Amino acid sequence: MTKTKEDEGELVFRKPTKDDGADVWELINNTGVLDLNSSYSYLMWCEIFSETSIVVEREDNTVGFISGFIHPDQPDTLFIWQVAVDASERGSGLATRMLYQLLKREGCGEVNHVEATVSPSNTASQQLFRGLAKKLRTKCVIHDYFTSDDFPKEGHEDELLFKIGPIQKEKILVEG
Repeated sequence: MTKTKEDEGELVFRKPTKDDGADVWELINNTGVLDLNSSYSYLMWCEIFSETSIVVEREDNTVGFISGFIHPDQPDTLFIWQVAVDASERGSGLATRMLYQLLKREGCGEVNHVEATVSPSNTASQQLFRGLAKKLRTKCVIHDYFTSDDFPKEGHEDELLFKIGPIQKEKILVEG
């Protein structure tokens, strides 16, 4: 496993492995706001979707994670499922740096759009994706996507679809 040190202190950005699954589950659980999936799903995610996901460590502690995948019907689109940042790192721009790191990867070479679903109350994620579009000088189009009625139990908010792009790769390489 190759780790890449960033010039941003002790943060290490890297592809996840199945060995990260338990720590990622804990990170997601500790956010208190993200939908917590089974521990098995995070093991599988870190193993199967490692090229389009990212783990960030500080002093061997997992402080950031993004799960993403190339949309099967849109091979130019990176769909971001979850973005988690430990409370100790919030407000530092870590989520944006993780997105830039993902978009620079070889596995995202054909990506020119980013999509994510965001609930109306999740202002941090809304700001993240709007901010990414602004930094990349591209559009952020928001549509209705899933309604609360689509979910199996009451209490889940609607999910809006954020679509960012088209993305020019040279802006990622220069600004990221």
